[in-house]
Parts: sequence; C-alpha cells; structure tokens
Amino acid sequence: MPADQAADQQVESTAPEAPEESQTPAETGPVSSSLVPSGSMELAAAREFTVDYYEGGYAVICIHGTDRYLAVPAGAQLPEDLAGDVTVIRTPIENTYLAASAVMDMFVSLDALDTVSFSSLSADGWYLDVPRRAMEAGEIRYAGKYSEPDYEQIVAADCGLAIESTMIYHTPEVKERLEQFGVPVLVDYSSYETEPLGRTEWVKLYGLLTGRQEEAEAAWAAQQEAFSQASAPSTGKTVAFFYITASGEVNVRKSSDYLAKMISIAGGTYLFDDLGDKDDTASSTMSLQMEEFYAAAKDADYMIYNSTIEGELSSVEELLQKSPLLAKCKAVEEGNVYCTTKNIYQSSMALGTILTDLHHIIAEDGGDLTYLYRLD
Repeated sequence: MPADQAADQQVESTAPEAPEESQTPAETGPVSSSLVPSGSMELAAAREFTVDYYEGGYAVICIHGTDRYLAVPAGAQLPEDLAGDVTVIRTPIENTYLAASAVMDMFVSLDALDTVSFSSLSADGWYLDVPRRAMEAGEIRYAGKYSEPDYEQIVAADCGLAIESTMIYHTPEVKERLEQFGVPVLVDYSSYETEPLGRTEWVKLYGLLTGRQEEAEAAWAAQQEAFSQASAPSTGKTVAFFYITASGEVNVRKSSDYLAKMISIAGGTYLFDDLGDKDDTASSTMSLQMEEFYAAAKDADYMIYNSTIEGELSSVEELLQKSPLLAKCKAVEEGNVYCTTKNIYQSSMALGTILTDLHHIIAEDGGDLTYLYRLD
C-alpha cells in the first residue's frame, strides 16, 4: 500500500478529532411534524449513532449527536416541512463513494458491494480480497482519495451517498463541494465508539441504508458470539502493543483505544493502561522515547508489533534492527513477540477473530492465529 494511504488509515483507525466548528449540536426540534414514530433501532454497544423509525419506511439517523439524516425509501415523497439541518438519503443507496476504509468490510459482510461504485483507495490499497478483486474487475472504480475526489466521475454516476471518515474534517471544503453537487455526505464515527463491539454494531446502520437488515443482524450476532467465546478473566499477563516510527520514537495506544480494551477482554493487562482517560476518543495514540518505552516494556510478558505504517516484520532480528535495546526485553528473550498482519485495520468485521487471536496468545493454548503471528 502507498505510504500516504497507510498513514491515512492509521490516523482514521485512531479516531482523529474533528475541528471544533464541526461540533455543532443537532437541532432538538422534530425532523418533520408529518412523520409518525413507529419505534427505534435496538443498540447494545454503539453510542455514536441512533436510528428512529417512522411509518412509511422512513428512518431518522443521528450521528455523533450533531448530524441528522432522513432515510427515505424508494418511491416515497419528502415531508414538506423537513427541518433545514437534515440531510436526505434515498434508500437503498446506490453508486456509493466509500472513503471510510473501515466501512468496506461492513459492506462485504452485508454482501452489499453492488451498492458501492467508487473507492478512495486504489486496488493495491486494499488488503481485503473481496474489494480488491472487485476493483481489479472494474466493478468498483478509484475516484480519488478522500481529500481529492474526482467530482466529475462521482457526480456523473449519480452517486447516492459519500461515506467519509472524520478525516474529512481536515478538508471540510471537500464535504461542502460534494453537497453542493447534490451528493449527500455521511461521516462515519465508528472509530469514536468507546467499546470494541460498538464499532462493529455500525453494520446495522449500513444494513438499513443498503436494505440488508437481515444480513446486518446476522453479522452483528456473529461478532457478539465471538466476543462471548474469547472473553476471559484477567491472567495478570502484560501486553505491549506498539510500533517504532521512522524517527525512532515508539507509538503506543492509550488506554481508551479499542485494541487496548480488547487485550483486557482477552484476559491480559495492557501495559500502558494508565495513559490517558479511558473514555477519551480525541486521540488514542501517543509517542514515547525509546528509553521510556523500554523502561516500561522490558518486563512485559508479550509484545505485539503494529505493522500498519512501517510494514510487517519477518523476524525478531528485523525488530531489533529498529532498536537493539529491545533485545533485553523479557518477551524477546522468551520468544513471545508477535506482529499484526497488514489487513488488521481494514478488517472491521473481524474484531471477534482478532480478540480470539489475543486470547490464544495470552492463554498460550496453541490455537491458530489469523491476524497476529509470532516472530521467530
């Protein structure tokens, strides 16, 4: 994957904070006085979106407490007194421009790639086999990265929705221009969920938008079951999750990060559990000097290297080339050093499998690993 695309995904995965000007509260008035309520979507873990149902197949979506959308079923009329802050999305969506990479795996799990026409990643930017093959076959086309979309191509195809990550707030003029062209823009906040399962529950929202509600419920249930099976009481074993930057600093996760929480769910103790507010989603990583990292990590039971930016490692020796100091760490000496696979952040509907991997490592039960591998 090109370095700039990898960097974008790393930032996206750690929940960048949207600029203050985007944080305006949603209007408290009704979306329309003519809509008749009929219920709400049941959510077990997600807190960054809500869905209220109305008679006639309408649905009101509120995201991050700031953005309101009205999902309008095919053939239905718009309410005459629609509130001015509401974005209209015609459902089921068609010709989607998908610029939030974590969402693609949700569309795969819904068997809804036929609703996606454009991607902000090129084919070689996808580590997921299904979207990569779809792009190589021309079924999904590259339409520019999120900050430089191909407006002409997107508009000409009558794009029904652009799905962006919060990275779009770093280039707000792009969002404004898409909307000026009549393309509704939905900003995905799944990375802001404070609980790991909350991220995967966003599949229910995309199930609603694509008309795949049954598939969404099945995908969500599978994740719940995987979490139930892989959850374990604390073993007291400590785990360091990190990568080494080009400048030699060590990037680690704050205690609020979903991977830090998954380590705890799997029975481990995240090594930097005291870094930051556990409910803080503004930034879930921080950098440490190598000496500071070593002082904390030298006695860790397990070390997991994050391969997203610098690429996968093939051996412990390759890790030690980045910092010989790590040779003195307990996990290195005992052979308990692992690395993530390159597709871990795109696999948003595989958190249950990733949790299972963590459980296998911490329990030392010899189970097969999918998204983690031991370094020799």
